[in-house]
Amino acid sequence: MRTTGNTILITGGGSGIGRGLAEAFHALGNHIIIAGRRQQALDETTAANPGVTSLTLDIGDPANIRSFAAELAARHPALNVLINNAGIMRFEKLRAQADDPADAEALVTTNLLGPIRLTAALLPLLEKQPYSAIMNVSSGLAFVPMAPTPTYCATKAAIHSYTQSLRYQLQGTAIEVLELIPPYVATHLLDGAADPRAMPLDQFIAEAMEILKTQPDVTEICVENVKRLRFAAESGHYDSVFRGLNDAMRDPSH
Repeated sequence: MRTTGNTILITGGGSGIGRGLAEAFHALGNHIIIAGRRQQALDETTAANPGVTSLTLDIGDPANIRSFAAELAARHPALNVLINNAGIMRFEKLRAQADDPADAEALVTTNLLGPIRLTAALLPLLEKQPYSAIMNVSSGLAFVPMAPTPTYCATKAAIHSYTQSLRYQLQGTAIEVLELIPPYVATHLLDGAADPRAMPLDQFIAEAMEILKTQPDVTEICVENVKRLRFAAESGHYDSVFRGLNDAMRDPSH
């Protein structure tokens, strides 16, 4: 992926990994637009990073995605990079799930349908540019699920699959398709910011950006901390990795 000279949209760019990516790409001289539902988070990020701009977006609302894409194309016709980062994560007790599984449906709407809809809405604009890229943010949990968050993990596995198909269908175009696969990172997703087991956000962003800078043809951005999950099946250790991940979640001493 080309790391400079871009106009980049980052969903969920007001906090966590999205903000980290926004600041890192901004420092390289890219024009950054961040989008999200929480105006306060957007305002805090733009205030701390002069030159970064923001637009509000409800990634769960199909009509809002369409109007957002039209406004974005009008205001930023040079947009050439889309980073689908916005997402939510919730614990679910499947045996106690109500007849109306609202949490599961919200996860699917935000984490899977949102990126699919936004990609479809922006693809015509991206196809007009001499160079474009789409980066979808999945998770190490796409490859080894954490059982207490089943729908989150399922949506991230689906994003991985969708990304592979998107990349194949866009062969022969000027659009690169990448997948960023984070490990457990210290963000406010599930209150992981204070968990010592989580990879510090600044370290994750620095390592991911270094991969992008030094491996321009990379399609999957995997920092070292996520490789145990990403390649669990290929390494032949899937069962032990799955048990280790999920047994640790049940043990109150971990």
